[in-house]
This record gives sequence, C-alpha cells and structure tokens, in this order.
Amino acid sequence: MIGIVYTNILTRSLTVLIFLLLVVPPTRPKNAAPIPVKVVVVTMFESGKDRGDKPGELQNWVVNDHLEQVFPLPAAFHDARMNADGELAIVTGQGTAHAASTIMALGLDPRFDLSHAYWIIAGIAGGSPDTTSLASAVWANWIVDGDLAHEIDAREMPAGWATGILPLRKISPFESPAQPDAGQVYQTNHGLTMWAYGLTKDVPLKDSDSLREIRGHFNGAVAHDPPRVLLGDEVSASTYWHGKLMDQWAQQWMSYFTNGQGRFATTAMEDSGTLQSLQLLEHAGRVDPKRILVLRAVSNFDQQPNGLDAAASLASQHTGRYGAFLPSLDSAYTVGHVVAAELIRGWAQYRDTVPGI
Repeated sequence: MIGIVYTNILTRSLTVLIFLLLVVPPTRPKNAAPIPVKVVVVTMFESGKDRGDKPGELQNWVVNDHLEQVFPLPAAFHDARMNADGELAIVTGQGTAHAASTIMALGLDPRFDLSHAYWIIAGIAGGSPDTTSLASAVWANWIVDGDLAHEIDAREMPAGWATGILPLRKISPFESPAQPDAGQVYQTNHGLTMWAYGLTKDVPLKDSDSLREIRGHFNGAVAHDPPRVLLGDEVSASTYWHGKLMDQWAQQWMSYFTNGQGRFATTAMEDSGTLQSLQLLEHAGRVDPKRILVLRAVSNFDQQPNGLDAAASLASQHTGRYGAFLPSLDSAYTVGHVVAAELIRGWAQYRDTVPGI
C-alpha cells in the first residue's frame, strides 16, 4: 500500500513538473547577460493564435522558423517569440500608435541585446496597380507618413485643388518647398535594401488561377503581372484609404516629400510608427539604423476594379477577404526568410559588417 501511494505521489509530482516546464517560462537571473539578437522580424497582426489556426503575419515565422521560446512583453501589444538561432519576432498591433509603443517596449527591454540586430518589417499591404501586382513582395527605401497633414472635406475644397489633404503649415496642396516634420519621412539604408533585393529578386512566388482572374479586372502598368519581388516605396498611414483618386494623392505625396526620389508602390498602416521608435532607440544607443529593412507583400490593390466604385470596392476589402490575402502572407515570409536566413548563416561576417555598404 505504501509503495502504491508513493508511486501515485511521484507520478503526480512528475506530471506537475512537466506542466510547469512546458507552460511556465523559465525566469532569468537578475544579472543575466542580455540575449544577443541577430534578426528581429516585425509583423503587424495575427488573426488568432500564433500557430494552428487561420494565419496572420506572424504564424508562418513561428511555425517554419521554430520560434518556440516565448518572452512575455506586458508593455507591448504581443509577447516576443525567439528561436535558438537568434531570430526574434514580434507583433506590433495595427496602426502607428500600436507599432510605436510595441517597438519601444521591445527596444528598451533589458533582456535583449539589439545593438547588432537586423530589423525586417515583413507584412502585407495595399498596392498600386501602376507599380505592383498581387502577392508581389516589395522592398521599400522611402517610407512617408500619410497622417501628418491638414485636411478639409473634399466637398469644400476650392476649385482646382486635386485633394483636400495639405502638408502641415501649407495653404494649398503640394505647396513648395516641402518641409517634412520630424518622423514624417524615412529612408532606409539604400545599400542594405539593394543587397536584400539582389538576394531575393529571383525568388519564385506562387501564382494561381484565382490571382490571374482578380488582377484581370484592374488597369495599371503592372497590374496583370504575376507575383514577383520588386522595389517600391510606401505611404504609411493609420487611415485606411481606398480608391483611384486616393492612389493619385499617394503618388504625389510620395514624390513631394522625397523630392521626386520615391516611387509610390504600397500603402501600410504601421511603419512610420515603427521607424519613429527605432529612430529614438538609435538615439538611446539601442539600435543600429543602418540595419533596418521594410518589406511589404501586396494583399490587395489600393483602388476599385473596373465596374465598381470605391465604396463598393472598400466594402469587400475586410481583412482576410483580400483577394491575395493568403498568397501575400506566403510571399512576405518566403522573401523575408531568405534574408533572415542569410544574415544568420553569415553572422560571423554580418555581425560587424552591414552588407551593401
């Protein structure tokens, strides 16, 4: 009898111990050295759980790159996940405010040494059919904030104006000279961006009959092209805008604030917030700004197809119902992973030498 009781107690104790090891993250000693991070993957949303259900931007990274270790981040939108190779991933939450606060929380966390980390923003986006095609993956060199502005309702704007959106402190649209505020215009490391593009430009991306059918309803210089890796620049705004006229505004907004150097391709909701925090973390000595990459894959065109108005088109664009939603998630991971894997593989070189410089 005593032996049976002892065996039952031992079995329950082992069960509890295994549960704690699997569920409760191990605590780190207070004076433990920070964990060196090689690559930070920045995603913006997850549809549900981090694995095992309908995917968002994080799930492919978690499953395929084995990001099994969870680091609670109570001051951020989502916990961080990491693997043994030094790859860490985070979900910022949607919009510039969520993105800025989450990246700041991660960047100031004393558990991580981010001084040599490369940052790969990898998510989905709307795309202009003039410069992108569905499920294409686009590396951006210029990111321009689309929210910092004056605005009057277009129904009240003067005759002759193309838009009711004005740069701050200007009295007409696109009034010269352009005077961007701090945090309004970002340029990533051009050499690093071109290195990443060169590394991935021939990566094959999946096409399908469904994608071919959808893109056949749009006009645009490259709208009918199959998915591929491209170069193009981004307007970042928490305002989810849509329509051909708004696309024209975004093209002008990009050109205006980059002195004609940027070429509008994608529209996303978080990256100016992420880049603002990374810029401030640079000032704090926590981040190297030469190591930041922005990659967005096109889940939908930013305007209506032939035969629909902008309102009807927007009504069909709920998250998860984009025509290229799942293909764009795959493209963002497929292309981003090539770069992350190369940085980790060649860490002996890339730790101290940024490629492309």
